[in-house]
Amino acid sequence: MKKTNETVVSGVRPTGNIHLGNYFGAIRNFVKMQEEQNCFFFIADYHSLTTHPNPKDLHGNVRRSLVEFLACGIDPEKATLYLQSDLPETAELYLFLNMYAYLGELQKVVTFKEKARKQPNNVNAGLLTYPTLMAADILIHRASKVPVGKDQEQHLEMTRTYARRFNNLYNTDFFPEPTAYNFGDQLIKIPGLDGSGKMGKSEGGNNAIFLNDEPKALRKKIMRAKTDAGPQEKNSPMSVEIANLFSLMEVLSKPEIVRQYKDAYNDCTIRYGDMKKQLAEDAVAFTAPFRERIEELSADRKYIAKVVNMGKEKARESARETIRRVREIIGFKAFTG
Repeated sequence: MKKTNETVVSGVRPTGNIHLGNYFGAIRNFVKMQEEQNCFFFIADYHSLTTHPNPKDLHGNVRRSLVEFLACGIDPEKATLYLQSDLPETAELYLFLNMYAYLGELQKVVTFKEKARKQPNNVNAGLLTYPTLMAADILIHRASKVPVGKDQEQHLEMTRTYARRFNNLYNTDFFPEPTAYNFGDQLIKIPGLDGSGKMGKSEGGNNAIFLNDEPKALRKKIMRAKTDAGPQEKNSPMSVEIANLFSLMEVLSKPEIVRQYKDAYNDCTIRYGDMKKQLAEDAVAFTAPFRERIEELSADRKYIAKVVNMGKEKARESARETIRRVREIIGFKAFTG
């Protein structure tokens, strides 16, 4: 398949294992995108520094995130997969973009205000300028499309603002104004096991199904999932908890299994214990190939080092050219004799 000229950039913070929400919400689409677009996927280890991680934890988390990206099907031959900290050009562009970012607008960012409220003793400058670093991540490759969630839309709009300010100030059209990548009908929202609307890492380990969960732990999580007292009348509307279980079943189980349990719900004969056992076995079967691939890759240190070095070279080739042109546009030129 011939690729388009569109450049797509996306990063993930190395904060924990990949769960079904990450996979169906983003990574599965990344695997498709790498066949069609010029893709740069990175592990956002600079971004994780706002919470001051332990160095050993940081290294382990970065490695785990890289391994799990590969296990999910990201191909380093088709996409550029790299570590954010391997690109000093990103840090340089971050410095330049901070000159076009204003204190008042940074203080109004919703995610900054939320983080400042949650961690009042660690309101650092990196937290404040998080959107500027995100803009540098995107603009360093002059990306035109960025897959973002709802919580990142404001950051993407600020990236567009910084690109526009730079272009206007220096009378150039060098930076594109990137737009959100819309997955359309392909975007699936995966609910949590605790009855909440979203599967996530921050909600606790029992809320999420991770791709590397051991079968025993996975079965235990699903059997603990919240339910209700059961339908009292035929064709009753479902509670949030039961609708969540059916949403999970729709992505993990065969269509005939889903129909069987929906029919049982509608005629009031459903047994939630049986449903959860079925869902648990289907979840174990779905995650098994990922779990095996993660174990295999984790043991292959030589291959992981090769992937990191290949990604660094490919990413720096793009980044060097961007920084060369930015420095030239700003007026940083070499002195010659």
